[in-house]
Amino acid sequence: MLAHGSVDSSAGSRLIKGNQRLSEACYYAENRWDPQQPFLKPAEAGPIAGRGPPRFGVPCYCSDSTMNLRDIAAALGCRIEGGDPDFEISGVAGMERAGPGELTFLANPRYAPKVKNTQAGAILVSQALPGIACLVSENPYLDFARALALFYQPPRPAPGIHPLASVAASATVGEGCSIGPFAAIGEKVRIGRNAVIHPHVVVYEGAQIGDDFLAHSHAAVREFCRIGDRVTLQNGVVVGGDGFGFAKRADGSHAKIVQSGVTVIEDDVEIQSLSSVDRATVGETRVRRGAKVDSLVQIGHACVVGEDNIVCAQTGLAGSTTLERDVLLAGQVGSSGHLTVHEGAIVYAQSGIGGDVAARARISGSPAFAANEWLRAITAFPKLPELLKTIRALEKKVEQLEKHAKTSSSA
Repeated sequence: MLAHGSVDSSAGSRLIKGNQRLSEACYYAENRWDPQQPFLKPAEAGPIAGRGPPRFGVPCYCSDSTMNLRDIAAALGCRIEGGDPDFEISGVAGMERAGPGELTFLANPRYAPKVKNTQAGAILVSQALPGIACLVSENPYLDFARALALFYQPPRPAPGIHPLASVAASATVGEGCSIGPFAAIGEKVRIGRNAVIHPHVVVYEGAQIGDDFLAHSHAAVREFCRIGDRVTLQNGVVVGGDGFGFAKRADGSHAKIVQSGVTVIEDDVEIQSLSSVDRATVGETRVRRGAKVDSLVQIGHACVVGEDNIVCAQTGLAGSTTLERDVLLAGQVGSSGHLTVHEGAIVYAQSGIGGDVAARARISGSPAFAANEWLRAITAFPKLPELLKTIRALEKKVEQLEKHAKTSSSA
């Protein structure tokens, strides 16, 4: 453990290597790049001329190193078809932007005709294609994501506590942690090993955080909240802010209800920028293992976000919404609260959920109902004015026929 407020004096001179296949790494000192020598080999790491020794942090940006197809295939568990195993790949890119030395991918067969126009040197596919070196994969999109990590690793500050960080005397910080300038760690906080806490992150009193935590600038973890291992909070995330609870007085004013519960974030969760997971009034709000929450999402008090959920941007969950495992909420979905979306359900964009959703259902619209019915309804919707005219015309014809029938029968 690092004592509070202590600084690892050797941290500034260490090079964080990242991926071992990268032969070069960038050197960073005091938030400024040296424009004359942006890349330094490990043996050259040291003070930048005229600036003295680095004071805090070194990232591991991608370099100009290459990998041949054989090594990439071995790393991804793919097989090579129609290409030279020694062909050198310098990076990865989308199909339309990839150059002759880059790897691209084809995940959706609908885009197969575009392959003939790509300049890529190789492609990740589920089935081999003629005219291009192929890495045959069971999941091209997933392996494309894995290939990105072979060529790029985000910057990672060196271990240590910056002298401008504020770490309470009673806080416990695990080995290998990096705490950046102007971060604030409150009393009785416990942080596991290898955490990276960027500048201006705030962790309130009594919070407990597991190993390999990553918090970007301006993220906040409120008092007594609990966070598991390998959790990532992007910029501006608030974990455990007060739930929106007020009681109306006789005179019409509102009395705040104390939010005495906590927020619990389980292992392997990532929450994107400017999202909020409110603490419960009593009990807890919980985001379960492996859930991924997009930017600008509001998760209300006492909600449960299930395992491996995907919650897309601008979604709002009112209090006591429960999402079971493998639920997908597309963008701008709203939930009215005190309901359950059962396992495997998919809710399409801009839908309003007003009640429980059955397991593996697909719903859409506001109020939301079965997606296939909604598609038929929304197709008919623009035609309603014309249909109304037709119905009125038919009504007039029916009236005329009825009058004619009555006249004929009386005669």
